[in-house]
Amino acid sequence: MDTKYEFGKNKAGEILLIDEIHTPDSSRYFYAEGYEERQSRGEGQKQLSKEFVRQWLIQNGFQGLEGQSVPEMTDEYINQVSERYIELYQNITGETFIKADLSNIQQRIEDNILNYLANPK
Repeated sequence: MDTKYEFGKNKAGEILLIDEIHTPDSSRYFYAEGYEERQSRGEGQKQLSKEFVRQWLIQNGFQGLEGQSVPEMTDEYINQVSERYIELYQNITGETFIKADLSNIQQRIEDNILNYLANPK
């Protein structure tokens, strides 16, 4: 794994962790199988991260520059992204990912918010 940590200081001067950690957005997870062989040949590693999304954006003319619009992603590509994140989850946790019921997303969001407000941690 290759990861980054982002820190900031609050008004009291305390250093705080300010961004997510150990997610595909802040880390690159590499498959152990075949790692040494690819490394010895100077090849890129097979990884689970957001890098493939970044490369897709670049290939479709988007680099995050001012005035650029994010290219439209097809449903097929969005599903591929979802499957990669599920693959990462399953490889890291060793658990099977169970997809949520998507038949009434608005109700699910409302229920989650009301549950959180009723039971704050």
